Amino acid sequence: QLQLVESGGGLVQPGGSLRLSCEASGFALNDYPIGWFRQAPGKEREAVSCISSRDDSTHYADSVKGRFTISRDNAKNTVFLQMNSLKPEDTAVYYCAADKTWKLCVLERGSYDDWGQGTQVTVSS
Repeated sequence: QLQLVESGGGLVQPGGSLRLSCEASGFALNDYPIGWFRQAPGKEREAVSCISSRDDSTHYADSVKGRFTISRDNAKNTVFLQMNSLKPEDTAVYYCAADKTWKLCVLERGSYDDWGQGTQVTVSS
């Protein structure tokens, strides 16, 4: 059974950093593109970043470019999201998801099939 588990969220001050982890079980995480998404209270879930399975190409939402970095550790079967220079508007529940159809990732929620339970990130002083 395919399962994704996020961790690493927490409370951080503006300008701080966090590293989120998305650990997979039941499948090899590098078989599928993996996306990170976030959902703030009262808002729709939005794409943050993704990494492809074919060539490890990456994409980022404009709001996080230059601040967030997605990476994969195949030995740990884990995808990471390094978040630097965090802002209050980054506050949200962060989810990772797997796309079981394509090999190149896209920043579209509808492309992803399996989701983790989410981890809360709060940026506040």
